[in-house]
Amino acid sequence: MIEKKVRPVLPVYLFAVSWVVCGLVLPLYTLWGLVTTLAISMAVYLAATAFMPPKTILVPAPLKPFDTGEEQLDQALEQARSQLKELTALNARIPGQSISAQISRMERAGGAILDEVAKRPAKARQIRRFLHYYLPTAVKVISSYAHMAETGAAGQNAQTLKSDVEQNAQTIAAAFEKQLDSLFASEMLDITSDLDVLEHMMKGDGLAEDAPGGKDEEPWMKK
Repeated sequence: MIEKKVRPVLPVYLFAVSWVVCGLVLPLYTLWGLVTTLAISMAVYLAATAFMPPKTILVPAPLKPFDTGEEQLDQALEQARSQLKELTALNARIPGQSISAQISRMERAGGAILDEVAKRPAKARQIRRFLHYYLPTAVKVISSYAHMAETGAAGQNAQTLKSDVEQNAQTIAAAFEKQLDSLFASEMLDITSDLDVLEHMMKGDGLAEDAPGGKDEEPWMKK
């Protein structure tokens, strides 16, 4: 989140009202009338601005463009951002709580995937199939479902489509989450290796509780 200053609009309105009021009592067709009106309007505007300073609000920070070193891959990632926004909009159009919950899972996992790739561009190559097939297909399927739900279509084809999407939504959401999990596989391996080495070193130095010949407590602590 970043801070953004928002200026109130009332001073602008007062500036405009000042021109209208002055136009009723001053001859705006003369030079002195125009200058006087401008001076009065500016004084009103500055006074209103002084009494109503800009408000500071928090807004989402602008998303940084992807930079993987491959133009086509960067374009695919930007398109994926747009598709996730589309998925969010589709979710708002769907009344069913069950399928909506699965779509929310897709949104969270998809957003986390793109966030991780934005931080570590080298991982972008691991999600090519997600970018080119899984996410676009999910958006297409959910879009058809939302359309059917809004039109109230009750024919056999519509019911079959809706039923198939509802049954597979959980599978699609799980696939998104597994794709996210796979991005951290190398980190998990490194951390596991470091922990194993650390554990063996502590045992060798007699610092671990289950180290051979180690003591859980000092004698003075048992009193």
